[in-house]
Amino acid sequence: MLLSDGTEPTIESAPATAGDNVLRGTAASPGQVTAPARVVLEPHDAHLAYGDILVAPSTDPGWTPLFLTAGGLVMEMGGAMSHGAIVAREYGIPAVVGVVGAVERIHTGQRITVDGGAGTVMFAPENDISTHTEAALPEA
Repeated sequence: MLLSDGTEPTIESAPATAGDNVLRGTAASPGQVTAPARVVLEPHDAHLAYGDILVAPSTDPGWTPLFLTAGGLVMEMGGAMSHGAIVAREYGIPAVVGVVGAVERIHTGQRITVDGGAGTVMFAPENDISTHTEAALPEA
């Protein structure tokens, strides 16, 4: 694909660091959902629990059955007119696309919040090990 000036499109995004708890992308389908993430690299034999947030590099029509149970969508590639964005809007699930590094930063089972109107993905506080306090041990 080339732009009208003959150049290739690029994604310009600030790299996420380990301390960031917000990933940014393109708002693709409005709504907000907080649920466990399910990172899926290939749709064949993939299973999502009802309400899981589907995290994928990209989607095509072969991924559509997974949208039936997904509570939200996060994709690394794509824009507002990509397959995943269109299907998410049709099914009424929040979606953020073009999230650089999503499949590396998000892990299956992590609770995340997808804000499809703002184009953000936030990690839930319980995912941050620095916010957990250890119970005091009884003295001997």
